[in-house]
Amino acid sequence: MKCVLFCQNNYAFGIFEPIRTHLKENGHDYIWYVNDKIIDDFPFKNENNTSSIFDIKKYRSDVIFVPGNEVPHYLRGLKVQIFHGLAGEKKGHFRIRHYFDVYLTQGPYFTKKFNELKSIHKDFEVIETGWPKLDIYGTNKFIYNEEKNNILEKFKAKKIILYAPTFSPKLTSAPYLTEQIKALAENKDFLILMKFHPLMDENWLAVYREIAEKTENIIFETEKNIIKFLLMADVLVSDTSSVIYEFLLLDKPVISFKNISETILWENSLDYTELIPLVEKNLTTDPFAKERKFIFENYHPYNDGKSAQRMVDAVENYIKVKGVPEERKISLFRRFKIHSIFKK
Repeated sequence: MKCVLFCQNNYAFGIFEPIRTHLKENGHDYIWYVNDKIIDDFPFKNENNTSSIFDIKKYRSDVIFVPGNEVPHYLRGLKVQIFHGLAGEKKGHFRIRHYFDVYLTQGPYFTKKFNELKSIHKDFEVIETGWPKLDIYGTNKFIYNEEKNNILEKFKAKKIILYAPTFSPKLTSAPYLTEQIKALAENKDFLILMKFHPLMDENWLAVYREIAEKTENIIFETEKNIIKFLLMADVLVSDTSSVIYEFLLLDKPVISFKNISETILWENSLDYTELIPLVEKNLTTDPFAKERKFIFENYHPYNDGKSAQRMVDAVENYIKVKGVPEERKISLFRRFKIHSIFKK
């Protein structure tokens, strides 16, 4: 099977890594499409890759895996949406853009909603597989334990707090927590790691870099894959971000600010000044531990580390039955959008 790993944003690399490993181990051919704006961050430069849509067209793939929202309709191959997060409450998560033949969903919550949309549109398939980015939870969950212990010892700290806000201007907590985070850092038992979304406003990145530079126990992380920091942290501070669900699935406490989800099963506050007492409370009592069961069962019930394998198997089986599409028929508006993005 000939596969394209289609990367428009650098968050795709961590999502694709388990799929890439499975493809490689099972003799499938694959090529990375990497938008030239993110090529400097690409971690697999020794593998077959291109930033040219023309190269992808010549490759004549059987399947194109896409964690983003758009893919050129005129490329050969089964166009497969694998998603870049778990935040179903975010605007656009369940929007049908008509680029995809198959949606590979993370858990029952997502499967149910996409099946409802399938009954309306009738031009795509929905298959529940789990999400490959979280395969490490089932295969190597404790990989960073030694590094965590070493960094805590280095800073003479006891707990790691991860601050990972969303980038969306309407939803991000970044403008409102600067002073609170500096105050939180006065407690030297805490080591604060700050990990920002690749699309975060550069002005706020500059503000938080300066805070980290001036504060001994705050680290501004630049590594692209957030999974490492999720595994190391003891508590997460965020807002309305998919990373909340990724952290909850590790069975650890979350504190969010002004989250817009309809079902909030963690500590959520409307008052930014409450950061310090909420951190202390959740590290001490973990008051929402029982509620996390709903997230496990509905958002991602797979802890076997085999979601990437299920994805590859799902598309192989689909192609065996229905074949490989040469292109996907979409509206003139969608065609124009694709041409404007990818410059056919």
